[in-house]
Amino acid sequence: MKNFFTLLFVSVLGGALTLGIYKVAFESETPLLESSNNKAKFITANYTPSASNNIDDVSFIEAANKTVHAVVHVKNLTLSKGPSTLFDFFYGNSGQPRAQVGTGSGVIISPDGYIVTNNHVIANASKLQVTLNNNKSYAAELIGADPETDIALLKIEADNDLPYLAFGDSDQIQLGEWVLAVGNPFNLTSTVTAGIISAKARDLNSRDNNIQSFIQTDAAVNPGNSGGALVNTRGDLIGINTAITSQTGSYIGYSFAVPSNIAKKVVDDIMEFGDVQMGSLGVRVQDLSTGQGLVDGITESEGVLVGEVFKKSGAARAGIKAGDIIKEIDHIKISKFSDLIGYIRSKRPNEKVNLLLLRDGKPLNKTVELLDNSSYVYTIEEIGISVQEQTESIKDLFKGQNGVLIFDTNAYNSQLGLKGKLLIGINDEKVKNIEDVKSAVAKAQRSGVMTLVFINQNGERERLIYRN
Repeated sequence: MKNFFTLLFVSVLGGALTLGIYKVAFESETPLLESSNNKAKFITANYTPSASNNIDDVSFIEAANKTVHAVVHVKNLTLSKGPSTLFDFFYGNSGQPRAQVGTGSGVIISPDGYIVTNNHVIANASKLQVTLNNNKSYAAELIGADPETDIALLKIEADNDLPYLAFGDSDQIQLGEWVLAVGNPFNLTSTVTAGIISAKARDLNSRDNNIQSFIQTDAAVNPGNSGGALVNTRGDLIGINTAITSQTGSYIGYSFAVPSNIAKKVVDDIMEFGDVQMGSLGVRVQDLSTGQGLVDGITESEGVLVGEVFKKSGAARAGIKAGDIIKEIDHIKISKFSDLIGYIRSKRPNEKVNLLLLRDGKPLNKTVELLDNSSYVYTIEEIGISVQEQTESIKDLFKGQNGVLIFDTNAYNSQLGLKGKLLIGINDEKVKNIEDVKSAVAKAQRSGVMTLVFINQNGERERLIYRN
């Protein structure tokens, strides 16, 4: 009897997951993508502040009517061979793939049928179907996706030009500004809810490795709203509704959206390059709220503290130093790390940004060219280990030993305690920098065996063997 109730619980849980209940999380695996070399021009709206933010003076009617026609219902069909009923648990699965249907929302961003949605709405889908507000349905093609920002781009072929939303400037939104969330919660199509912007640059878990800088609102968002539109009172797209925090799986007061500037940059990159181009300052920073500022005798409470500067990076070329405090970027106030990364996320390599720093208590302006961080950071995808060039503090820690630092790992390697160790060799080849690592990994791929040699902070040598 105990086993029966256990199996019943598993079956019900599986059904709930099929309905698409989503709690704040991002997938770590990137689905196979279909890229396109076609280019589309997505419209950007000019930002003008609302004439009034008094509820008695604000009308949501025009924005709502404009938005519901540009928000679509997205269905994804996923084939699974796993057991899905009690019959399967008792008598075994027939081996035939079973169809599971997940639902979400999307936003049309061009008259020729490009649609932005969340990656988690379409991840691992075998087929995609989009239904417009007029109940017409179309097969959708996945153009590309970025799991890290949870943004995906779809395309449908319609006979006529489609209603669409222009991107607003999410950097200009203000706390307390009225917004509408439009989507398809619980398969209830074309649902509109209203609220205000209650926070900006929200990181839901500052201790994980996800790069998050959400818009937080109190507009009601529920399962099925994911991928839908967050718009201002003019109907400009300022965010893609993505997540909620809830112990029940349903809305309990707060919802979170990917800012439109990040979403637009991701879809533009997918259209032009086939993947996302990530610019990097080339610094490792931390919030002053962590207490490190007090340790270093810093009285500033807002901004981010530069802990390390990578060699060969744009920050190093611009003369930024460890101990500098970043206060503004392109005249946008920086209070915490998520403010900074949220803005950098909207930029590409080779673009320049202007920083206002504090150095020894004195203001200092620096212009930094953002670079592709592949020259000083590299991920060995085959084994889930990320390494970086040594900074001066790392060299001091390892007493000048040549090698590259393991600064991040996947879940499996995190159990092995590799993070923070110095990789000094791959398959008996010494590695001194990122270029050495790339070369050694390429050779190891041909042999099917990868032996890592590294030393810990006690100077002890360790070896780990990976086989295909």
